[in-house]
Amino acid sequence: MELPLEQQAIRGKCIHPSGRFVEFPKEDVELSMPARFEKIAARYGHRTAVKSGNQALTYQDLNQAANRLAHAIVAQRGKVQEPIALLMEHDIPLFVAIIGVLKAGKICLVLDPSFPKDRSAFLLQDSQASLLIADGENFSLAREFALDSCGLVNIDQLGSAISSENPGLAVSPQDFAFLIYTSGSTGRPKGVIQTHANLLHDSLIYCNGLHICVDDRIALLYSCSASQGVKITFATLLNGAALYPFNIRQQGVALVAEWLIRQEVTIFFSVPVLFRQFAATLTGEELFPHLRIIQLGSDLVTPREIEEYQRHFSANTILVIRFGTTETGTVRRMYFDSESSLKEIQNAVGYATEGADICLIDDNGAALPCDAVGEIVVKSRYLSPGYWRCPDLSREKFIPDPNDGDQRIFHTGDLGRLRSDGRLYHLGRKDFQLSVHGYRVEAGEIETVLLAQENVKEALVATAGNSNGAAHDRLVAYIVAFEKPFPATSILRRAAGQKLPAHMVPSDFVFLESLPLTPNGKVDRLALPAPDRSRPELEVAYAAPRSDVEELLAKIWAEVLAIDLVGIHDNFFDLGGHSLAASRVISRVIQSFKLVLPVKALYDAPTVARMAEFVKQNHAHRADDAELEQMLRLVETMTEEEAQRYVAEMSSRDAIK
Repeated sequence: MELPLEQQAIRGKCIHPSGRFVEFPKEDVELSMPARFEKIAARYGHRTAVKSGNQALTYQDLNQAANRLAHAIVAQRGKVQEPIALLMEHDIPLFVAIIGVLKAGKICLVLDPSFPKDRSAFLLQDSQASLLIADGENFSLAREFALDSCGLVNIDQLGSAISSENPGLAVSPQDFAFLIYTSGSTGRPKGVIQTHANLLHDSLIYCNGLHICVDDRIALLYSCSASQGVKITFATLLNGAALYPFNIRQQGVALVAEWLIRQEVTIFFSVPVLFRQFAATLTGEELFPHLRIIQLGSDLVTPREIEEYQRHFSANTILVIRFGTTETGTVRRMYFDSESSLKEIQNAVGYATEGADICLIDDNGAALPCDAVGEIVVKSRYLSPGYWRCPDLSREKFIPDPNDGDQRIFHTGDLGRLRSDGRLYHLGRKDFQLSVHGYRVEAGEIETVLLAQENVKEALVATAGNSNGAAHDRLVAYIVAFEKPFPATSILRRAAGQKLPAHMVPSDFVFLESLPLTPNGKVDRLALPAPDRSRPELEVAYAAPRSDVEELLAKIWAEVLAIDLVGIHDNFFDLGGHSLAASRVISRVIQSFKLVLPVKALYDAPTVARMAEFVKQNHAHRADDAELEQMLRLVETMTEEEAQRYVAEMSSRDAIK
């Protein structure tokens, strides 16, 4: 359906002041990714393609570097289509590798270095990747979990004598291009296949919906192991814009505002929780004269995010929210400006995008009328082909359209309501897949890990809000033991952290005699108790503060973690802390003791006792007011403990271990 007039008017303002927008033509969706990229590289060869820190590559440089890698891959692996895995930092070589793998006609799988080794090893095994390409920083790690059958390449040692000419391989738009693993209900991650056409179509949606042009500078804070990281990368590099990766794991959210201003970023993609944390760092005095678009997605946007946007940004910046899944791409979008009303915004995810139709169905598969609640079903030519090596699941989820052989139908498992004007409202999950931390999370995958632990009889994972009322704030694990005493929370959390990314490790553990059941014998999720905020059972006994410094630190930790008691030997992360909560703690410590501390300090001193020693040792190095104000801008100050996939990225591998 056509956008309502108000939406059309706001969308019309999504234009770069240079006026150099060039529409992404439909016919280019029938190209391959390398063909579209080479077309852009030829047109904008001397313009910046990727800039990180003090380094930058032009489109010509990026094309030639990717060509050298592509030739090296083909020389080693031939021209057969097969998965190639990448284990690299969030930096320029990663984007060279992604383009190079696609130019070689292979299927790209990006592994995040922050993931536990067991998970990366599983993804390598499940994908059957024939080659693992790593940068020098991660090459030793790659050796640890690479299979014997998987070759290893250090991209930093690639020979300069290799040809930099385009390989010119024949690649079909329907060929597989990417594997993106998402959480699986069976306890195993599942690989969602992306074709060249899928990704090109999503690039068209991004480009034409946001008017991306050659003068845009686009921030990338997402990991390219996740769907949005991949799509933002190609929305940029397939449209002639400049990609600006920001390593939030290392630099933290509080640096984002200054970085956006200094780099003159024009488009900023985020998940809602990261945006709220980013907004909490703003003083109201910042000006973002170049920022024209903020797009939020991957989780439900609430009126709070829109209020923060209207509070901190001028009329020159437009807010866009998107809705879609890894399997479907972007299927809904909605635009806001500084004058937009917040009436009826709760749960709204927007209006139709090109190439995707939505309907709502009941439990029998019958279409529902407007304003009825049902499962959201997407019909499109540009759906994922299915799940990697899961033909039964693919046939279950992706159904041929009986009325149009070119289209297929995907059952999202999301509940929604569709208004007569085309606005869609998202009303949660039909099944037990959860949305937390900007990720879709299958509770079953976490439950499988917990059930494998000693003395765990039953495990159920759900979400709970926090004191600020966030609907998808924390993952809570409900545990029934075979016998008492119950397992220590710290042991269960550590076991989960060894198998799962940080965003999938429950923040709270609630121990029950039995799971509550409905009259028909199913688990009664509505009867699950909210986690109390008492100190969890840990391997260490409670020890009271011994000094004023320890007492103040324990109070700070208790308030940030919303628990009643913190012992001086309790590990911050065993108490349910994560990197965003760590940022709040460090901010409070800086304010209380007037010390210059990085967020990393809490990873080095994760107990009150050790942090107190750190404070005492550095007491002579107190900051003056100007330095203190500067440092407070360099740490995250989020008012909630909710995390998203950046929780995992912000935590170092050592901290996760």
